[in-house]
Amino acid sequence: MIYEFLQAILIIFGISGLIIYFLGKLHIPPIVGFLLAGTIIGPYGLGLIKDPHEVEVIAEIGVILLMFTIGIEFSIPRLLSLKKEVFLLGMLQVAVTILTITLISQFTLNADLNNAIFYGFIVALSSTAIVMKLLADRGELNTPHGKICLGILLFQDLCVVPLMLFTQMLSGKGGSYYNFFTVILKASVILSIVFLFSRIAVPYILHEVVKTKSRELFIIVTISICLGTAFFTSKLGLSLALGAFLAGVVISESEYSAQVVSDILPFKETFSGIFFISVGMLLNLEFISKNLIEEIILVGNIFIIKATIIILISYVFIHSLKVSLKSAFSLSQIGEFSFILAFTGKASGLLDETTYQSFISASVITMLVTPLIIKYSPNFIDYIIQKEPFKYFEKSDKIKDTDVIVKKSNHVIIIGFGLNGRNLARVLKETKIPYTILELNPDTVRKMKKKGEPIYYGDGTSQEILHKLGLKRAKALVVAISDPTATRRIVQIAKTENPKIHIIVRTRFITEMEELRKLGADEVIPEEFETSLEIFARVLHLFGVPRNKILQLIETIRQEGYEILRLPEQPRTRAGVECVLFEGLEMDSFQIDKDSWLKGHSLRSLDLRHKAKVTVIAIQRGQETFLNPPADFTLKEGDIIIYVGNKRQLIEALSFFQKGSD
Repeated sequence: MIYEFLQAILIIFGISGLIIYFLGKLHIPPIVGFLLAGTIIGPYGLGLIKDPHEVEVIAEIGVILLMFTIGIEFSIPRLLSLKKEVFLLGMLQVAVTILTITLISQFTLNADLNNAIFYGFIVALSSTAIVMKLLADRGELNTPHGKICLGILLFQDLCVVPLMLFTQMLSGKGGSYYNFFTVILKASVILSIVFLFSRIAVPYILHEVVKTKSRELFIIVTISICLGTAFFTSKLGLSLALGAFLAGVVISESEYSAQVVSDILPFKETFSGIFFISVGMLLNLEFISKNLIEEIILVGNIFIIKATIIILISYVFIHSLKVSLKSAFSLSQIGEFSFILAFTGKASGLLDETTYQSFISASVITMLVTPLIIKYSPNFIDYIIQKEPFKYFEKSDKIKDTDVIVKKSNHVIIIGFGLNGRNLARVLKETKIPYTILELNPDTVRKMKKKGEPIYYGDGTSQEILHKLGLKRAKALVVAISDPTATRRIVQIAKTENPKIHIIVRTRFITEMEELRKLGADEVIPEEFETSLEIFARVLHLFGVPRNKILQLIETIRQEGYEILRLPEQPRTRAGVECVLFEGLEMDSFQIDKDSWLKGHSLRSLDLRHKAKVTVIAIQRGQETFLNPPADFTLKEGDIIIYVGNKRQLIEALSFFQKGSD
């Protein structure tokens, strides 16, 4: 038994590793590789793993582990920040999909009402694992459609347990209303116990374990909490998967959750990989070949129905056809949690073997094509929204203010009003530089419009909208959105329409810089690079490297086009003196270069306390440090001035040292 199990694990990881490696060369997501690997090595492929029951056991283990990692990442504040997307769009998507599938199943398939409702359950859910990973890899989680996808998926995940309870009721096996509410009562009791356990017992247990300073014991206890909670819920009539999720929530609520995440989450890819491989194993190629036409029709109907519902719901509340289409294409597949329901439904008699195989086959196919849909759909969407009648729908939702042509000139156009856009607008307002903002979130537009911001609703990829914002008269265009595809399109349109405009683009990674520059961006600011600059600047400042030297290093790196970051060794700078921070008082330093105007001046002549607003406490010359230097101390090249003051005074002093007194 152990030998067969180890052999199965070896085959699973060995074959899937090879497939994922070669698909990676073709830039195909690993999830597709896991699914294909399962199909190839499964009982309906090459038959390297022949026992279907063994496959389902592995799938259940994969689900348990996946639910545990999701539980660790679960966050109540995260839900609250997406109230509209989760509790409005998510609820409508699930409810309308279940209702639609129920009606279609009854009137076209003559299905029993209970079976028809169950079909709605399994079709309503989308793949959290696939969609979230793909959007994260593309840097689109914070885009309007990314937030919609996240909100709907979070609500779907919350619905899994209630849907499983309803499934038991629909099956008629102990599924009376009395038994249903008994299960609900059990779930409430379990949640209460878990809450108390997470608030009282878990922090104490983990605190005692942490005091032993044994990482091995910490991991063992964490796993014990996971398995113990899962076993406890199973004994009370609920699923192991629910128990694993609750265990993750218990641990995530403790003060040691960060360490738990650090130790456990590295296994997440393996956990989810096992599940996707097991899903691929369930794909019956022989069944598909015998029912090819029916499966194609089923897959097509699933995509069309789910996409249509999401488009309508999103468009009503978000007022953007483009965002609605992107959300719909991302969420139109069947989800991994649908397999949990399918397993339960088959065991309960709600799915016969033929219907079960048909559903599994169609579901796996939708998962397989989803990565390709998400990758290539943006270009297709950009194309069709420029055509009739889609162009009419995309134009019809604009706030009336966008019909007014902006008459400013030499102004800045800001695309996106997130953190970067807000900070830029604040600075431009203070310096009295004219600017206009374009934002795709209607709630943000209405809120900021009331505060007097020159903000308009619209899609920056629309040439017409950019013209209304005065693109041809603008001096600069700043693109600060999280959608890489839209960013490229905006840059291309802007440079074509106004070759003289200065375009500044924010992007996530250095690898995206070259393409954006080719499209016409004058400056590309990658978050990845700017973060590295901030990190090394703070480290150097901690070790007392003079402020002007740090700024020179930053400027040097920028001028060299970021190439210095790719060098195997970085230039070393010896620290002048350790920097100490007091409450309300900070220390900084400035090194005198050969071209500095400070050379030859005495401290008395500089009168730093009045002109620079700081107090000099030491001068470092080579290896010698002069504490409390006298007023007649004359500065030389290479000297490091060490001074103290508050933050504002330090900034003024740096400006004084660099430019001199007016």
